[in-house]
Amino acid sequence: MSEPSYAMGSIGVVPNYLDTKTYLNRGNGFAVWEADDWKSTSMSWKESCYIHAGISGPVFSIEGPDAQAMLSMASINDVNKWPIGTHKHLVMCNADGLIEAHSLALRAAKDVFRYYAGNPWPLFRQVGTGQFNAKLDTVDMFIFQIAGPKALTVIEKLISQSQRDIKFLECKMIKLPGIESEIELARIGMTGNLAYELRGPAELGAQVYDMIYQVGKPFGMKRLGWRTYCVNHVEGGFPQITVTFTVASVIDPVFLQNQEMVLRGLPEYTGSIDPADVRARLRTPGEVGWMWMARIDHEFLGREAVLAESQSPQRKVVNLRWNVQDILDIVASQYQDGEEYRHLEYPCGVEQPAGGHADLVTTLDGKPIGVSSGTTYSYYYRDEISQAILDINQTELGSEVLVHWGDFSKRIKKVRATVVRYPYIDLTRNEDDDLSSIPSGV
Repeated sequence: MSEPSYAMGSIGVVPNYLDTKTYLNRGNGFAVWEADDWKSTSMSWKESCYIHAGISGPVFSIEGPDAQAMLSMASINDVNKWPIGTHKHLVMCNADGLIEAHSLALRAAKDVFRYYAGNPWPLFRQVGTGQFNAKLDTVDMFIFQIAGPKALTVIEKLISQSQRDIKFLECKMIKLPGIESEIELARIGMTGNLAYELRGPAELGAQVYDMIYQVGKPFGMKRLGWRTYCVNHVEGGFPQITVTFTVASVIDPVFLQNQEMVLRGLPEYTGSIDPADVRARLRTPGEVGWMWMARIDHEFLGREAVLAESQSPQRKVVNLRWNVQDILDIVASQYQDGEEYRHLEYPCGVEQPAGGHADLVTTLDGKPIGVSSGTTYSYYYRDEISQAILDINQTELGSEVLVHWGDFSKRIKKVRATVVRYPYIDLTRNEDDDLSSIPSGV
């Protein structure tokens, strides 16, 4: 292993590299905001690869004879057909069918499941009923996402062993040189194209991160921070709590009385839609394109509402591409007298996390038809795009709409936008990638 290239220990699970200048205060610790610059990192998962550590932290473990039954009651998914060593994307709703949580989960053993980087409130609620012989614990883990066309080559170089056998959504245990503990390797990510995660005990995080980075640098690996991380969600077609919408738990009075949950942070309601309209910041499974995951043949919280939506869907998720001239008007207002338009941050129009942001979308003649969020500048495509939930009859490709950009009661810019492909990224999807064409790292 190479000598560490950092001088003063670590910040969380990431080495304290001297060239990393900005960090995000997440309430429970600091995470890298920007290490390598945002333009090169936003290109990395199309041209080379990146490493990202931003979702490291407490991982929830659900264990016991009734663990699977408890997850079944909490989730719209069918959790019974779930091989050990594979993942599911669990979606959990409240009684009204509004999404309270969604998270990647791993079946680690017969009665052991792990729940990564998701709102744990639905799990606490189910445990609290006393109906299930299952316990909920937490373990601090590093979660390093490695994504891009060279991700597999870097991983194979790191461990000097081929990893072509691991299929999409699968997980296996591997050994890293000089590390006694076994490490999880999963084929999953948030870019839409080839991506993996390495996971292990948090105390090994900085050492493992630096091992990966030193091996990856010759392949063009970039260190992705939170400033650019959410670009991949919008490009890749991944609606995400804290990024494009917020948890329905914020309308649950019991949740709001739980200080442990509230201290995790409540969203700030920004955007052109009245902050009093919380519903505009929430989503249903159908609105975000996840109804295909729902299995109505079992009992779960929100079942009747989800069933009703499946029979009569009202809205669906699309991408909107913004008009360049209208974007230039927003920029120009910063240099003109009088009230300016809300500034567009780069690369994310609203600095993340921004799950509480909601902009009104109307037809060209002013009829309200939906909500826009996750406004993002794609440096790869040189487009400003956003993720929107629109009335189904307004979602035809090429349709022209208006995004009302700004904050409620302040100056609003009606931005012309076009309904475009979803997902926006048009590279080979992770589940479809032919690994035989990727150069070996062994």
